[in-house]
Amino acid sequence: MWFRTTAEVLGELQRRFSTLSPESTVEDRVPHKKMAACEVKLVALSRGAGELEGLGPEDIIVHAARVSNPQNQRNYESGAKLLRYCIKNRHWSVFETASMTVEITTSRAIAEQILRHRSATFQQFSTRYAKADANVVYEARSQDPKNRQSSVDDLPPDVKAWFVAEQDRLWKDSYATYSQALEKGIAKECARFVLPMSTQTKLYMTMNARDWIHYVDLRSSNGSQREHKEIASKIKDIMKEQFPNIALAMDWH
Repeated sequence: MWFRTTAEVLGELQRRFSTLSPESTVEDRVPHKKMAACEVKLVALSRGAGELEGLGPEDIIVHAARVSNPQNQRNYESGAKLLRYCIKNRHWSVFETASMTVEITTSRAIAEQILRHRSATFQQFSTRYAKADANVVYEARSQDPKNRQSSVDDLPPDVKAWFVAEQDRLWKDSYATYSQALEKGIAKECARFVLPMSTQTKLYMTMNARDWIHYVDLRSSNGSQREHKEIASKIKDIMKEQFPNIALAMDWH
């Protein structure tokens, strides 16, 4: 699976449309793209300002945690020890002083789960405003006999291949109908009703460090859907890079 930027996609569509004959059908114009299951990028992170100019997010947390100890407030060398202490003793409020924003590209099916995290703020690609142009293709798994909202990777290859082919067929059919609806003057907000849950979407997700810790722990657990766990894993990798001492204290490997 692979991923391309919207600009690249639009450029390809423009080149393809310019070579279509008058007899070309809507089906000929369907963008048959299999997108990467997910992409996660860091786009914003708390940084110090004013007297704290140059401080990274962990030092900001350390500075705030020592608000009642001003004589030692700028002791950042022992910051890692303090962060471990706060996590061990569940002093979670100090971790709310630094925030992070990530860009997530996934399907609308998985985005529904992400949007359930009510402590986050979101900005999502709008199919009321812009035209959908890609889908995500997923693998098939069997139903977990012990968990109604989980799955087991034990299906034979032919069933998995069938499921991938059917996703491709349904995307082509639904996107052809979607394109025809737009050509007939139907509004984007109405035409999108025929698109599948695998339609690609992009969203920006912002939370403070405390909520990111909770999110990563929750969505890395066995009870989470595999596709969502993949997103959580990528976010954990970002956290390990940007909040290394917190990651160590949380025993994130």
